[in-house]
Amino acid sequence: MDRIVLKIEKLEHCAGLPEYKTEGAAGMDLMAANTEDVVLKPLGRALVPTGIKIELPRGYEAQIRPRSGLAIKSGITLSNCVGTIDEDYRGEVCVGLINLSNEEFTVKRGDRIAQMLIAPVVRAEIQVSGELSATARGTGGFGSTGV
Repeated sequence: MDRIVLKIEKLEHCAGLPEYKTEGAAGMDLMAANTEDVVLKPLGRALVPTGIKIELPRGYEAQIRPRSGLAIKSGITLSNCVGTIDEDYRGEVCVGLINLSNEEFTVKRGDRIAQMLIAPVVRAEIQVSGELSATARGTGGFGSTGV
């Protein structure tokens, strides 16, 4: 398994460092570092601090993803589906949460609210073309391959 060094600056209000919970985990759990409870009403959104800043190696990104248990059991997920932290960002990592349930949900300090995956980035060179290669699918879009 490849490993990289992820530098972390722990801010004063940090409630805990990101942590892999199992040997085979792809993502590290991120903990809420809010100083007061955050109450998410149904369909409510909030930006929750984690109390950390990160320095990614060149050519990597951090992906912020929902925690599946939190999403399925409580309806709490990310407001932007998957967040991307670019290698040159040096601000605090914050997590945009949304409550998709019909009940209020309280985010407490130290709650595991999301997971962070580190992934390599490939940059594309844009090449304008008058036509693209043909495929069996062609221009078939939403639902074109069946249900």
